[in-house]
Amino acid sequence: MLLEFVRAHTVLAPVPFVPEIDLRQAEEPIALWEATEAAGPEQPPPFWAFAWAGGQALARHILDDPELVAGRSVLDLATGSGLVAVAAAKAGARPVTANDIDPLSLAAAAANAEDNRVEVRTVEADLLDTDDRYGVILAGDVFYSREMAGRVLPYLRRAAGRGSLVLVGDPGRAYLPTGLLKRATYDVPVSKALESVDVRRTTVWQVV
Repeated sequence: MLLEFVRAHTVLAPVPFVPEIDLRQAEEPIALWEATEAAGPEQPPPFWAFAWAGGQALARHILDDPELVAGRSVLDLATGSGLVAVAAAKAGARPVTANDIDPLSLAAAAANAEDNRVEVRTVEADLLDTDDRYGVILAGDVFYSREMAGRVLPYLRRAAGRGSLVLVGDPGRAYLPTGLLKRATYDVPVSKALESVDVRRTTVWQVV
């Protein structure tokens, strides 16, 4: 049912900044937003149907430098569409876990992994109070609200303290913390309907 909803409301197309990956994306953001809300009162916004700037930058970064993840366990936190998880799998990460609290997000991640012929496992859970070990943790566009940032940052810092490589992709969201190590900056094409601009300057940061 969820997979059918994802496939019915998206079109498979290359990601603008990561053309090696085909992603199921909404053609009309507002129409999908309305369709998602009509599906039930508890439905969150359909973040899973778009290639957000932070995820595109992270995906580009690890595909350009696959040794960052190759042969290592990877968690894609708040996976959205699964774009970053798919990129990690393409770069040789094993195993790759896509995590989100939205079941539609995980259906999209599973569909996108299948369409790109890679293996990604999905976990529907709030992991922010857990301490499972991963070689690499990737998080795109997670600092969009004060509440989210306040929970995500301690989790990421605990993981970095245990020795995980923790990378964040962020296009200058309001609650991006200080004290991060800049690794790369990109000009990422984005949907003007969502971001009000055609390109977002986006940075890949390492949590230390």
